[in-house]
Amino acid sequence: MENSMKSKLIATVALLAIAPLAAFAADGPGHCNYTQKNMFAGPFKVCDMPASADKCTELGKTDDNSDAAHGDGACPDAGRVGICDMGDNGLRIYYDGDPDGLEIGCGFQGGEWKTTAK
Repeated sequence: MENSMKSKLIATVALLAIAPLAAFAADGPGHCNYTQKNMFAGPFKVCDMPASADKCTELGKTDDNSDAAHGDGACPDAGRVGICDMGDNGLRIYYDGDPDGLEIGCGFQGGEWKTTAK
């Protein structure tokens, strides 16, 4: 009887420890595709990662941005013009626009521009 109680207690503790991790994985950051536009530049098709669903909603409402859509995992590879690596703030992938102009804009965002093949 005592071993049965221990087994149930261990199983309960394990379940309680794993449940928050599973919830975190389900809510984990993915990516956000949106159209970036402000008074200085755009519109550009971009994707930010990592981005939570809440962050994606916020990005879609910033400046004149639009069409924000959150997705799981990483941003799509196909059609990349370049990447603005913003360090701890993540990556912004550009899918259209002039790479030279985007590189300058990336610098204003505190990022490092990386060109990619389409």
